[in-house]
Amino acid sequence: MPRPDARPNDCKQQEGDDEMKTRLFTGVALAAALGLVQQAAAEGPVAGEVAEGSLAGKTLTFVSYGGVYQDGQLKALEDFAAKSGATILSDGPTELAKIQAQVESGNVMWDVVDTGDYMPFVHCGTLFQKLDFSKLDISHIPEGQVGECSVPAMNYAVMFLYNKDKYADNPPKNWMDFFDVEKFPGTRGIPGYADAEGYMIELGLMADGVAKEDMFPADIDRGLNKWRSIREHLVPWTTGAESAQMMESGEVDMVMVWSGRGKGALANGANYEPVWQDWIVVKDQMTIPVGVKDTEAAYALLNAYLGQRAQEIMAEETSYSPIHTGAQPKVDELTASFMTNTPEKQAMAYNHNVAYWVENYEVLSEKWAEFIAGN
Repeated sequence: MPRPDARPNDCKQQEGDDEMKTRLFTGVALAAALGLVQQAAAEGPVAGEVAEGSLAGKTLTFVSYGGVYQDGQLKALEDFAAKSGATILSDGPTELAKIQAQVESGNVMWDVVDTGDYMPFVHCGTLFQKLDFSKLDISHIPEGQVGECSVPAMNYAVMFLYNKDKYADNPPKNWMDFFDVEKFPGTRGIPGYADAEGYMIELGLMADGVAKEDMFPADIDRGLNKWRSIREHLVPWTTGAESAQMMESGEVDMVMVWSGRGKGALANGANYEPVWQDWIVVKDQMTIPVGVKDTEAAYALLNAYLGQRAQEIMAEETSYSPIHTGAQPKVDELTASFMTNTPEKQAMAYNHNVAYWVENYEVLSEKWAEFIAGN
């Protein structure tokens, strides 16, 4: 399953299969949550704003994955801390076992937690609170990115790049072209690590002519068979570093990558061009654990993080894409070209079916393992 702590520049491994087998809330519940989201957007707090001195004397612990990313998030919360009077402590990295131990013991020390894409979907209502959207301004979050127990922390993309020398006169424009080895001959780099990615099935089905609205329940075998049909043209990679090296060395003609790795390869001189049509939306999630000591203060921090300026600071400090549609971070030209929050990028975005793949992870994992083993 896609890794809950995945990073475009240094992706870690996802939580284990045991987590993913946990029952996810139903699609009906998600639809109801999104209905509440739309209603809440019309009134209530304003993202990024907090009353002067409203949290004086209070301490909140923010948890994420460390490094430049968490440093940038803390930088983004400095204005909130100064205005509200709250003290923000930093802890981490995010670990499911630690969250579970805190919740089950009734001694929750982590107030707001950045998780990977899937964790709050799997443990919604048990380890992570179902959010009260009257306390959050989610009106500037891109469509389709709010869950019942989480809001996005940042975005990046899964997309592909092509060698400009190879396809100078007739470049590929979409995933259909990625699969078309007759019109676009050449090698393709794709993820070949053990964790099953549901969007790989969705891409295979789309390339095989299945309309997006008719994709579910998904025919996993059909999706994988589409990949099998071009197997001789595929070169698997198992780490982000490998995918970047494929571009920098010119080893493959097209390569499916995390956007941060694509940007890094271009910065290092790779002569490749990104294709953004139907880029796969990948995101970290912001959550509030069940049983926090001061729920109102946790909501205040979370709402501040969603603000335009906070998101601009996060993006400037980390190069990840902000999740406020109005954010305009001051970054270099190359980094700006990989930001996914612009109207143009959002119009081309593809949100894969997180709920479906968590619920069907066991069979997906088994069939993916067969595929990467060469079967």
